[in-house]
Amino acid sequence: MVFEDDRKCFACGPENSRGLKLVFSYAENYAKSSFTPPADLQGYKDITHGGIVSTLLDEVMVHSALKDGAMPATAEITVRFKKPMIIGQPVIIEGWVTKRASRLIETRGSVKRESDGALIAEATAKLIKQ
Repeated sequence: MVFEDDRKCFACGPENSRGLKLVFSYAENYAKSSFTPPADLQGYKDITHGGIVSTLLDEVMVHSALKDGAMPATAEITVRFKKPMIIGQPVIIEGWVTKRASRLIETRGSVKRESDGALIAEATAKLIKQ
C-alpha cells in the first residue's frame, strides 16, 4: 500500500471541512502544534472526547517521524490520560522520536494545557515506515 497525502487528513488536512486542521512546527525528530477543542468534540459536558485526545497524540507522533520522505503508519499506540482536556482551553501537543531502526520508529507524545503546562495525556507509539 502506498500512502498519499491528498490534504484531507482528519487531523491535519487543510482541505477537510470537518477536520482539526492542525498545523505543525518541526525540529529534528520533533513536532509541535497547538489546538483549542471546540464544543462539538466533547464526550461528557465540557470535556473533549478521549478519541480526539488520542488522535492529537497519534498525529503529532507521526509528524515527529516525518524525515527523509518517510511516510510512517502507526502500528501500536498507548495513551495514558492524566487530566481532562477542557473544551475551549488551548493545549500544546508535542511529539518526538525516541528510537529509529530500519523500518520501526518509536515515539513519545504529550498534550499539555497551554495556560500552566499541566499534563493532560501522554503516549508512546511504534510506527512502521512504508
